[in-house]
Amino acid sequence: MDKIDFTGRVAIVTGAGGGLGRLHALALAERGAKVVVNDLGGAVDGSGGSASAAQKVVDEIKAKGGEAMANGASVTDFDAVQAMVQQAIDTWGRVDILVHNAGILRDKSFGKMELADFRLVVDVHLMGGVHLCKAAWPHMVEQKYGRIVLTTSSSGLYGNFGQSNYGAAKMALVGLMQTLSIEGAKSDIRVNCLAPTAATRMTEGLLPPEVLEALKPEAVVPAMLVAVSEQAPSRMIFAAGAGTYEAAHVTLTKGVHLGLTPDTPERLAAALEQVRDRSGETVPQVGGEQGRNEVGQALAARR
Repeated sequence: MDKIDFTGRVAIVTGAGGGLGRLHALALAERGAKVVVNDLGGAVDGSGGSASAAQKVVDEIKAKGGEAMANGASVTDFDAVQAMVQQAIDTWGRVDILVHNAGILRDKSFGKMELADFRLVVDVHLMGGVHLCKAAWPHMVEQKYGRIVLTTSSSGLYGNFGQSNYGAAKMALVGLMQTLSIEGAKSDIRVNCLAPTAATRMTEGLLPPEVLEALKPEAVVPAMLVAVSEQAPSRMIFAAGAGTYEAAHVTLTKGVHLGLTPDTPERLAAALEQVRDRSGETVPQVGGEQGRNEVGQALAARR
């Protein structure tokens, strides 16, 4: 196997002042990348801010002989994100890798959640990813190379009580990844998602010690490295935790054609088991495949 190497590559990692983001930044630098360590330096809920967290990681990287710079931009501020990308271009001449890891939590059941807390979580996770990709996209298109990882979550893929805001934002990043991977293909821009299970400051006090030990965030990093490597796949939802690596998929069942008659709602209700039957399900590569399946069955029924 060829060693995954990032010599000559420039990476930006958001939320890299601690936890999993810090490990992402350190791993990229250890394998030769020049790294922009971005972190607002706020609390888990997004309050406050300090550049010291990012600078400490930069100091770690430099102490090991790597190259890095700190950046304290909020990913919610597009102008600041653009300036960060431009800083990397001005300093190192290119941007090859984006790892959008920045995030906050404002957990509460939906009925008790303030809309402001919903919007802020979406703004950091989803719009933060949009801002980062938008700022770097022209440079990646011009150089005909880019690798992007957007951090999703099992809470977005499968749901989790008290995290409607977080889950909505994380699933939205999967939708962003799906389309960016299509649009970026001709420029060798490969886009993937990463759903980590890791013990970080967001999970402190929530899990027993033996589980925390198994869920060392270091065990997630290999999936990130593969997802941004020269030989990376594209349009993959990596899931990773405790040294186990999986792939999640948005699938489409074959379904059943019922036509349109006055009693179609009743017949559909009676056929839900068949509609949900996963035998022969597919992973559509473009949204139009859903329509092709539906129209194909409709036309076949007329023959």
